[in-house]
Amino acid sequence: MANTIQDLYQKYLATSHQIADIRYATAVLEWDQETYLPSKGAAARSRQLATLSEMAHKLSTEKVYGDIIEELLATGRLTGKELINVELSKENFDRQKKIPSKFVRELSESISGAYHLWIEARRKNDYDIFEPALNRLVKLKQQEAELLGYENHPYDALLKDYEKSASVKMLDNLFEAMTAPLKELLKKVLERGSVNDDFLRQFYPKQKQWDWGIYLIKELGFDFEAGRQDISEHPFTTNFSALDVRITTRIDEHDFANMNWSCIHETGHALYEQGLPYEDYGLPSGEYASLSIHESQSRFWENCIGRSKEFWQYYYPELQKHFPEQLGNISLNDFGKAINKVEPSLIRTEADELTYHFHIKIRYIIDKELIGGTLSTKNLRERWSELYKEYLNVIVQDDNTGCLQDVHWSHGSFGYFPTYSLGSFYAAQFWEKIKEDQPNALIDVQNGNLKDILAWLRKNIHSRGQQCKSSEALCEKVTGKPLHTDAFLRYLNEKLL
Repeated sequence: MANTIQDLYQKYLATSHQIADIRYATAVLEWDQETYLPSKGAAARSRQLATLSEMAHKLSTEKVYGDIIEELLATGRLTGKELINVELSKENFDRQKKIPSKFVRELSESISGAYHLWIEARRKNDYDIFEPALNRLVKLKQQEAELLGYENHPYDALLKDYEKSASVKMLDNLFEAMTAPLKELLKKVLERGSVNDDFLRQFYPKQKQWDWGIYLIKELGFDFEAGRQDISEHPFTTNFSALDVRITTRIDEHDFANMNWSCIHETGHALYEQGLPYEDYGLPSGEYASLSIHESQSRFWENCIGRSKEFWQYYYPELQKHFPEQLGNISLNDFGKAINKVEPSLIRTEADELTYHFHIKIRYIIDKELIGGTLSTKNLRERWSELYKEYLNVIVQDDNTGCLQDVHWSHGSFGYFPTYSLGSFYAAQFWEKIKEDQPNALIDVQNGNLKDILAWLRKNIHSRGQQCKSSEALCEKVTGKPLHTDAFLRYLNEKLL
């Protein structure tokens, strides 16, 4: 590039870095809000987050920034990563420009307030405490959908924040196509009889669970010099750069599975963030491809690896050393059956790999109905119970095991839930490709060697950032095929039958 174009690109980089600085500073405060913030600090924290969100939005939609992007594209002389970054920044600029900064502030303040009311509602097991805040968020997200614009359904506009290719039409077809084969598989599995997993709900001391979790996270490849783990009401992962990635877990002393798989799941997210190119900080090429791809990483480690018999052939003896009283007399075979037990249940994060997708379908239906205006937040509790009876034939016991169990709505994350199912489908497809490229992959897992699998993910997925521009393009580049559900169905049938 000529010096003048190089200078222009440097101006683009400087502004992009400033936007990222503010955005990640906001993320630090959000992380603190969910881990260490004292309850009396909630109101001030809401104001601080709103101010930073408004600042980042104003900077990212300034005319001078837009002009730099347009001028760079007009030269026709950008190539490779630089061109991809500017094109994606243009796409984001045009989308964000539709949203007034005043609205961004109002939404941020509402989300902060809603989160703290969700915590209170969880503590008192009472959805009515959270409902007014949720109602306000739904109205704001409906307004956001109108500002962004859509062709068929307002939910389409919100889905783009998490998966650009997703739409109500696409997801309706996907969930409809998956429902029948999953129901048929569930029927076959349940006909084989029940599995005893009572030993997973013995007393597992909090500190011992924490120690085990830290050990396991290190074994999976998490770099504690570039991150940390803490406790939160709902497990999550956030990052402030590829060199500062935070994960959280929660511990139930009478449910070992809760902490164990939340640790593996969140570490999957964290490994992705730690694998993004730090030198591309603040640029699309340094950001995750999509939330569907992000969830593919967490679901891959949690299920394809973390629930495999090969994984526990290596790690179960170590787990027994940590919990000799609880697991010393439990065989590896019985443990493996228990952690893959299929049974309709109430809690999404504790669901097996098969029924999990009915949990997601239920949330997708409610999301769509709330944003479409056909469901009122006052009727959400009843609708939730109705859908759980219809799809999983279980009776909701209370609000905490019902409509208060997920943090997502308190974050305003309408459109996020479908990415869990999409992520599972991507994960199965990636796993088939890994085993094709690395014929000894299962033997490696059995021997506790996870480095080669992580290296494959680093090379083929993590290091690419958004350079493929879409999840589908990334999937096709990596596997040679577009996203399909065949790999996931093969994976489930092989494991469960």
